[in-house]
Amino acid sequence: MVVCGDDGLAHRLAAELRGVYGEQVTLVVPPSERTVRTPVVGRARAASAALLDRVVNAAVGRAGGAAGATEPAGSTRVVETAEATEAALAEAGVERAGALALVYDDDETNIRAALTARRLNPRLRLVLRLYNRRLGQHIEELLDQAATLATGADDAGLDASTTVLSDADTAAPALAAAAVAGTTKVVQTDGLLLRAVERPPLRVGQTPPSGLVTLALLSANGHEPGAGDGSENAEQAPLLLPDDTTVQDAGNRGRVVLEQVSYAGTSMPANRGGRGIVPAFGSLFSRRLRWSLAGLVGCVAALAVALTVVTGEHPLYATYMTLLDLFAINEPALHQPLARQILQLMSGLMGLLLLPVLLAAVLEALGTFRSASALRKPPRGLGGHVVLLGLGKIGTRVLTRLRELNIPVVCVEADPDARGLATARRLRVPVVLGDVTQEGVLEAAKIHRSHALLAVTSADTTNLEAALYARSVRPDLRVVLRLYDDDFATAVYRTLRAAHPYASTRSRSVTHLAAPAFAGAMMGRQILGAIPVERRVLLFAAVDVGGHPQLEDRTVGQAFRPGAWRVLALDRTPADERRDGAAREEPATEEAYDDTRAGGPSGWVWDLPDNYVLQNEDRVVLAATRQGLADLLGRRSRERAGA
Repeated sequence: MVVCGDDGLAHRLAAELRGVYGEQVTLVVPPSERTVRTPVVGRARAASAALLDRVVNAAVGRAGGAAGATEPAGSTRVVETAEATEAALAEAGVERAGALALVYDDDETNIRAALTARRLNPRLRLVLRLYNRRLGQHIEELLDQAATLATGADDAGLDASTTVLSDADTAAPALAAAAVAGTTKVVQTDGLLLRAVERPPLRVGQTPPSGLVTLALLSANGHEPGAGDGSENAEQAPLLLPDDTTVQDAGNRGRVVLEQVSYAGTSMPANRGGRGIVPAFGSLFSRRLRWSLAGLVGCVAALAVALTVVTGEHPLYATYMTLLDLFAINEPALHQPLARQILQLMSGLMGLLLLPVLLAAVLEALGTFRSASALRKPPRGLGGHVVLLGLGKIGTRVLTRLRELNIPVVCVEADPDARGLATARRLRVPVVLGDVTQEGVLEAAKIHRSHALLAVTSADTTNLEAALYARSVRPDLRVVLRLYDDDFATAVYRTLRAAHPYASTRSRSVTHLAAPAFAGAMMGRQILGAIPVERRVLLFAAVDVGGHPQLEDRTVGQAFRPGAWRVLALDRTPADERRDGAAREEPATEEAYDDTRAGGPSGWVWDLPDNYVLQNEDRVVLAATRQGLADLLGRRSRERAGA
């Protein structure tokens, strides 16, 4: 396996492949002085970069030591090069490799290296990290077509697929769910919606809801404020993929359950749920101004009717004469009946009242258009919102996810050119521009009246400083931190938990959530997504039953291995109509889905009976732990099966 990258994800992925799957890995990184490159968009603090450099190097060393008993020494080889050129890829052994992961922070760098690698080795399995979803789909099709043309029909069974993943899409649902209690975690793929819901412990006499698959049992006190996430006070650690007997005996523990919903509609457009640059007509004017305009229109209509009655003229002619009087461009009503003169005077007076109303309407419309293209400020009475720190790649995806859930958000960003500002402007989300470490910035975001603080900047120290300051203002504030280093995150969690025992504290690592999905894709499997269970990760994968003795010719009940993997759904779509490629996180609403448990337009069946026998041609969706997926699909499992 070859892994090319310039940030923490590359090191974490190499450790995952080495420690969990037992693969021989070649890690291609920039020279040591550039191990952590400044992100293309956004700013990273030098202190955090140095900390990250030490952490990722230690992670690779720990992974190599953990697997040293079963794999030859030196299975992780490091190649230092400034760019992933053709010569660098050749030195890394791409021509002989089984899979290549390109996880640079820049999309263009990954695409250029992928095209070069596909030319060097058409049989190579590619995994790309791309932020642009639409571009990723086109690149995936292009590289797959190039591999098919280069290998020919004789290698039709060869797994030389291309998988495009995004660490931002993988981590955003988990971060949003951690900030808002009760938020579901959604993984969407071809024709299937996987929705995980965290449920509190059952009350005495309460029966569990029907139709749900229990994915995990939480820590014994994980439902209490501030508990979970590996707290040292937890009575029991979280248990992934328990059997039915264990679930029935664990009535006092919270649980993560899964609801499968067959897809029957189209994805919501990217700009749905938020207003665009051009606002709706009704939003151009305030409510008071709309009522003023309506009242003036009613008065003009009444004057036209009165003129029709007085003069006996046609209503259209009477309306025309009233408008001329209104704008003072009609001749004076000299030598005409008194009623006609009175109506003309009233029309002139109405015209004087109409002039300031029209001027106010023009000014309000101009102000609305200006505010639509500018950043909004937090309104005075705002409360119960989520304060989001950082609008980089991760922050932008988290912001979109929160707004899809109709959760009010106030963003804080130090970089006026951050990529997420355009999204915040389109969604009309208030933004405070300023360094969060400076006094007054969090106050401007109404931190004292907020529901939660979600710190997802690229600097661990900045996130920690913001969390500590927010806790000094609101000791009971719900805090979610994005921290890379697991040891550092554990120390921070324990300290905050001890200082604020009744407040909720959560820490999430983007690379920790994304690395299992990238590693599974490098093993040649379609990883649909990952969800966090406290500080552990549960994977969803689509697997062809054929060639796996643990699944083939076994019933669903026999194929279930508690704590390792579980069959969730069956794809009845014909093999020639199935779409390959990894799933992507797309905005979705429940209205776009039908709760059809058996079949449906998508061809997925998720309520499989335990006595259903899995056939060679079947394709199933599995929920698996990292080690369980490695045992089922990894190289060591295949070697044991062959022996």
